[in-house]
Formats: sequence, structure tokens, C-alpha cells
Amino acid sequence: MTGFRKKIALFTLASITMLGVGKAMPIHTVLEKANMTLHAFSMPNSDQESEKLINNVKVFYNPVAEQITLNFTLSQQNTVVIKVMDALGNEVLNLMNGRLDAGLQSLSFDTDGKLTAGFYFVRVSSGTETVVKRISVR
Repeated sequence: MTGFRKKIALFTLASITMLGVGKAMPIHTVLEKANMTLHAFSMPNSDQESEKLINNVKVFYNPVAEQITLNFTLSQQNTVVIKVMDALGNEVLNLMNGRLDAGLQSLSFDTDGKLTAGFYFVRVSSGTETVVKRISVR
């Protein structure tokens, strides 16, 4: 949680706590209780990042001409589905549906002229995770 958001959450929790009790409490007591509550429900970003199956997805070159190149890291061997979607979420191209080993992935796909000029989304899915990146085609 960013510092600014954390301060707002602490202030809001402190305000609710003071109003709900019906009697004034020292602000440091309220903030300590609020801070303990926040820590109980939040996980550090490093833990969240290490638990992700798909990390660091990059699509290039953008804008795309004839080829889409993807780089990403897969934390464990799993089935990966890569699709190109239009702005309404309709599937335009199914680039891949197969099993990949864990580690750094670098994949290139020819568009074969199937994409007209405009904006699209590349959707990379594995397990329950999905990462979407916007691309433009010229």
C-alpha cells in the first residue's frame, strides 16, 4: 500500500473508531489499533510478486507491423494461452495455446495481415492469471 493511501486509510479507520466508541480516545491509541488492523490484511508487494505465475509481460514492437513479440517470465511450468482481442473483447487471433516450461519466455508470432490498423489487446493467460497489454497496429 502506498504511503499516501496508507495515511488516508489510517485516518479513515481512526475517524470511524473514534465515532463508533462514543468516547474520545487518544489519537495515538487509535492509530496503533488502525495500523495493526491494516497490517493484518495487507501483504508486502514482494510476496505478491513472487506468487504470481506470469511476470514482466512486454509486447513489442509497438506499433505492430507484421510480427508480435512477447517477453515474459513464467514462475512454473503451465499451459499458456495468448490471444489478440479487439476493443470489444472479441477474439481476433489465437496466437498460442500450449504448455511452456518455467523461466524467461521470448515468443514471436506473425500476424499474416489478419489485423487491420487500430488498437488491440494481447491477453496472456495461465492458470487463473491473465495479463492484458494494449497494442496498436499500423
